[in-house]
Amino acid sequence: MASSTRNGDANDGEIRLWQEDGWWIAKDVDTGVTTQGESREEALDNLDDAVAVHTGKRGREPTDEELRALGIDPENNTTGDQEPPDVLD
Repeated sequence: MASSTRNGDANDGEIRLWQEDGWWIAKDVDTGVTTQGESREEALDNLDDAVAVHTGKRGREPTDEELRALGIDPENNTTGDQEPPDVLD
């Protein structure tokens, strides 16, 4: 079921969808996660994926075996006391 408000107040579970510069933009108001797509369907599919990652329902830490397969030694795979790059904030 869909609903709309004219006063701009957010509702629980609200998604906003609009067109901008030829792209469809989809935003999950609760999480603030925003995605885009060439079609409405693509923007909403991308939003589903992004919200799942944001909420921890998708994605996981790599296993030691997966790291080794990529040539990474799990024992040396730490940031130590270094701050992560700004892009990861």
